[in-house]
Amino acid sequence: MRALYADGRKRVSKVFCMVTIAGRSHGGRFLGLYKEENLPVNLVSLGTGTASSEMMDYFGLETGEKIVLFSMVTLESWKRLKRKMEHKLNIDIPGTGISFIVPLSSVGGKKALEFFLSQQEFEKEEETQLKNTEYELLIVISDFGYTNLVMDAAREAGAGGGTVVHAKGTGMEQAEKFLGVMLAAEKEMTFIVTRSGRKNEIMKAVMKKAGMDSKAKSIIFSLPVTETAGLRITEDWEDDTETLDS
Repeated sequence: MRALYADGRKRVSKVFCMVTIAGRSHGGRFLGLYKEENLPVNLVSLGTGTASSEMMDYFGLETGEKIVLFSMVTLESWKRLKRKMEHKLNIDIPGTGISFIVPLSSVGGKKALEFFLSQQEFEKEEETQLKNTEYELLIVISDFGYTNLVMDAAREAGAGGGTVVHAKGTGMEQAEKFLGVMLAAEKEMTFIVTRSGRKNEIMKAVMKKAGMDSKAKSIIFSLPVTETAGLRITEDWEDDTETLDS
């Protein structure tokens, strides 16, 4: 995992984005466990199940409203949480929920990384690269109402469109300790898929124009995308743009 600093330097460690999806009635139990385990920084969003009945039956999930939790964890924290989710929350029992982790490839700044990890300890490692990561998923977390500022900055650096999800942040009181500012609880998460070669420029542009020194108070990180579908139009548009610019 690389922490992308403003001057382009990189630092590496094992950090993951943990995603938990559960019925809305179970959300409080998961949040309580995460707080117990010193994971106060979470993003909470509501969703609706859209999978087929066969798929829902396979995972033991009910249709209807879901709660989606996003947290940053080290590998050691994940292993500990997984055991507790199995033993204390009975996540293996059908209907409770599912949880998984995705490796981070970059985080926009050292302070943002410390904010995400809070009291978790992590060890920097040599950089490793996943295969077939032609694309990256950039996730921008900003205060509510500043999506246009985020997307304007991203587009100026070569990004296409984005998808926005409304979420509520928990543990925002930690922001002053790590970031030196207070953050609002209401958040917007902007998801942008881009070519890996353009990732750093887009992240730097968002950090500069919509980052912690702006009204948006944005934090940005990226996840590797190993497989894609439906991006042919984007690829053709980018190729045509590059041809016109050359």
